[in-house]
Amino acid sequence: MIKEGLFTQEFERELLLKTASGNQLAFTQLFEHYHGLVYGFSLRLTRSKFHAEEIVQNIFMKLWLNRLEISNIENFAAYINRATRNESYSVLRKLAAQSIQEVELTDDSLPDGSNSEHRLLYHESSEILRATIEAMPPQRKTIYELCHTEGLKYNEVAAKLNISPGTVHTHMKLALRSIRTKFNHADFILVVLISHLLTHKP
Repeated sequence: MIKEGLFTQEFERELLLKTASGNQLAFTQLFEHYHGLVYGFSLRLTRSKFHAEEIVQNIFMKLWLNRLEISNIENFAAYINRATRNESYSVLRKLAAQSIQEVELTDDSLPDGSNSEHRLLYHESSEILRATIEAMPPQRKTIYELCHTEGLKYNEVAAKLNISPGTVHTHMKLALRSIRTKFNHADFILVVLISHLLTHKP
């Protein structure tokens, strides 16, 4: 473990160059320095230790597999921060799609011991989500539904609507922000229930 004061920009650049050439020790030193930051940030976003650990593994695995390009990264700390945010949002999108848009919640699909309170929470959360989506501007609503309901990638949505991928990204960012705001006000009842459903999902 390298002491914080010794981990200078010059030393980090040296580690990146060595990693690009396949030096596993240099890569390990980068991992030891940044994995705590990646784990903490992803845990804060996903509120799941399991997914936070998975995100750490995914990010550093991709870094190693694409190590030839790692020396081109100008600001590695910013790069890691952005990668963590993107991976975390990807996980949240998948969880939301699986739990809200793909899972038909019926009395038979409720876990043993569930009662009317579980159903009420689910339906209340679903209604909040639907109302939030309906209140979005038409283009943003269309983009959100194409990404989540149809599972299209940003570049596919851009081609379909004849707009730029950057426009798709901006609309999705605003859509997800409005949804998070609504569920913040609802005490994260959807997040809690989604977690409960996924744990008991057959």
